[in-house]
Parts: sequence; structure tokens; C-alpha cells
Amino acid sequence: MKQRTRSIVGAIGAALLVSSVATIPVVAQAKGAGASVATAAADLKWNDVPDAPGLKMAVVSGDPAKGAAHFFIKFAPGFAAPLHHHSADHYVTVVAGTMVMNIDGKDVKLPPGSYFSFSGKKSHMTKCDAGAECILFNDARGKWDVVPEGAPKAEAKKADAKK
Repeated sequence: MKQRTRSIVGAIGAALLVSSVATIPVVAQAKGAGASVATAAADLKWNDVPDAPGLKMAVVSGDPAKGAAHFFIKFAPGFAAPLHHHSADHYVTVVAGTMVMNIDGKDVKLPPGSYFSFSGKKSHMTKCDAGAECILFNDARGKWDVVPEGAPKAEAKKADAKK
């Protein structure tokens, strides 16, 4: 389990790098009118997360490997991530499927349209219900990482350095 967690953490970091380079959203800017981004669902650039079968990412703005970003995460039905936390505060909307978040030992089922957030490195477990794939939209306020709980500090640093 420990080796699988390290693989998932490293794989997510690699996917973030690939996703951030591979996705170029359509940006429109009128003189003096600000900017906008519009990306149709069919145009999202989904990238497999190496060594994490069942996990894909599509970055739509920013670079999650470097700082604040907005991105989609797609989980295969039944995908589960063991107890972990993220360094960045993040705010998430469930777009499709039913996510099961285990927070403080209690399962919370979140169907499409649901919202959740984690701040201050709050630990949790994440699972996509077996019925259908799950898609989340993530507003991460800093560099994205996945830090396994109980991992020695040197291991966590090593996993973060691979990103």
C-alpha cells in the first residue's frame, strides 16, 4: 500500500506537468474589456496519470505544478486514494459521478453538483463510487500535491520534488 501511494503521488506530479503543457485554452481579450476563457467539454485535453490507472487530469488555467490553477480530475469507477492531504487550499465541485470523501472517519457521499473544500492540509480519503466515473473541477490556490499521511517527511519531500 505504501509503495502504491508513493507511485500515485509521483504519477500525479508527472501528470500535472504534462497537463499544464498540453492544454492551451481559448483566450479572448477585447481592448479594455478584460479577458475570458471558454473551453468546451469535448476540447478538454485529458492526460493519463502515469502509474495511477484510472486517474486523468485536464488543466484549464495556471500550472498546478508551480502554483494556483484550475483543473478537472477524472476518476475511474471505484478508484480510491488512501489517507492523504494537499498543501494548497482547494475548492472543488463534483461534475459527474458520486464521490465518497472520508473525513475524520466518516463517509460523505457527494453526487453531481456537490461542493467540498479542504484547507490547512486537512487529511481525507477519496473514492469514486463504482457506478460511474467521477469528474471534479478543482480550484487550487497553490502548488498542487498529494501527500500521503504517515509518510516520513523525507518521502513526502521526495514525492514533491518529482513534480
